[in-house]
Amino acid sequence: MALNVPGLVVMAGFYLLILGTGIWASMRSKREEKKCSGDGMEITLLAGRNINLLVGIFTLTATWVGGGFILGIAEATYNPTLGAVWALMPVPYIVTFFLGGFFFAKPMRENKYVTMMDPFQKKYGNVLATALIFPALVADVLWVARTLVSLGGTMAVILDLSYVYSIIVSSVVAIIYTLLGGLYSVAYTDVIQLILIFISLWVCVPFLLTNPHSVDISLTAYNQTFQAPWVGTVELDQAGKWFDDFMLLALGGLAYQAFYQRILSASSYTQAQVTCFASSAFCLVLGIPSILVGAVAASTDWNSTSYGLPTPYERDQAGSILPIALQFLTPPYVSIIGIGAVAAAVMSSMDSALLSSASLFSSNIYKNIFRKQASDREMQWVIRISVVAVGVAGTALTFLDSSVLVFWLVGVDMSYTIMFPQLVCILFFKVSNGYGATVGYLMGIVMRILSGEPLIGLPPAIKFPGCRPDAEGKMTQYFPFRTAIMVISLLSILLFSWLTSIVFNKGLLSEKWDVFKIKRRQKPTAKAPDAHRANPEDASGAKQLLDTSSLRNVQEKPERIWWMKVTSSS
Repeated sequence: MALNVPGLVVMAGFYLLILGTGIWASMRSKREEKKCSGDGMEITLLAGRNINLLVGIFTLTATWVGGGFILGIAEATYNPTLGAVWALMPVPYIVTFFLGGFFFAKPMRENKYVTMMDPFQKKYGNVLATALIFPALVADVLWVARTLVSLGGTMAVILDLSYVYSIIVSSVVAIIYTLLGGLYSVAYTDVIQLILIFISLWVCVPFLLTNPHSVDISLTAYNQTFQAPWVGTVELDQAGKWFDDFMLLALGGLAYQAFYQRILSASSYTQAQVTCFASSAFCLVLGIPSILVGAVAASTDWNSTSYGLPTPYERDQAGSILPIALQFLTPPYVSIIGIGAVAAAVMSSMDSALLSSASLFSSNIYKNIFRKQASDREMQWVIRISVVAVGVAGTALTFLDSSVLVFWLVGVDMSYTIMFPQLVCILFFKVSNGYGATVGYLMGIVMRILSGEPLIGLPPAIKFPGCRPDAEGKMTQYFPFRTAIMVISLLSILLFSWLTSIVFNKGLLSEKWDVFKIKRRQKPTAKAPDAHRANPEDASGAKQLLDTSSLRNVQEKPERIWWMKVTSSS
């Protein structure tokens, strides 16, 4: 197939539009920095905590509706061993946003945190907080990788453009406009990207449904035709795995910095809640076209198309089923529109992941540990270097694996089993301390590694009930083992926090062994100086009381002396 020149022209126009929007937003960011009383880093990372409601809804939705979202849903629906019932992404995200809006947004906003790792650093100290930041950073790098994989595969199929060139060009554009204006650039480009995603996907759907090579998807939903029914089934012995995947996607997203970056940038708690609730509805609507694409692909006689046999699944190209369906089942101009949707989705998620990881490194590691007196200008450069470093790392990973679902699930997996229980304990359980957090952290990592992962070829050392080979012969855990690990990690944090609190508070161990200083943190006298600084009126009141007491002593002193003389003479 020859290089698709019209498609390249359209994509070049799209990239110029996004880059221009990013440059405009960066200029707006500089104007806001002059007007805002906050520091430059807060404006770059949180848009001065004053982002527009509509822009906030668009950027939160666009962050979750990325390339992995669009291609992953289509891949799961088309895959004969899975089906639409396993394309879970839209529904769990509703749970994510509602839980985030109702419970997690409030404590984060009340304490005016800049990142989700701030409470860990404040309570546990720098060493443990840095260890906890690591899985969050890895999850963001994997997020960058999965979004680029989705775009590289799409461009290679539709434009016949080299996979390497597609990824590098997209990565460079996203890095440039993220560097220019921080969250302002990311948020305003997300508005353009989300509009393009919505229009492009729904324009393609009618052409796919009416193409001559596919039968009516309602006939193939529950009947065996060219392959297994595209709706799929969840057998009783698979229910545990389905539940595990659902909880992974629903709760794993609550441990992503990109989520808190959006709710912390809102001007009020109410606005943050509205942003979450509205975004959940948009995610549901935007997931429908991808399901339809997967359903049409599963209902297609590929032998009658120019693609021919074997089928995409048999060629191990299920991960690219969306661009393949657009290329071979729709007119050329429609497929070009479709690639615009994928490109927009990729850019909208990639820039969020870049800024998310940059905020964690610059704020929690560089400024809070290495350079507490760093100037705003210095921090701006640290953020830029972090964005470039994460972009390069994520881009490099795309050449290791071409499956969108691999990067998707492994990244969210780390957030769910390791970070989510830590976040729940630090925000909602005062008993939690560094000892419990350390045990829970190690417990989560060790148990997750020993449980294996078929997506990356890691065999299980711990075999939960129901562990057996799947349809492809890979040893798979059908028990909800990720949820079990998450619960075990959470209970370990609380149990060991409670035990160590008793040990040090009861004096069973000397205070010199208290590495995390939990006894010192609980002493009321430790907060006294802060109380004086925090409330000058109380301090002045105490001073006035002290002065009055001193004056009374001075007035009473002659009387005491006279009484002592009388007593002595008598």
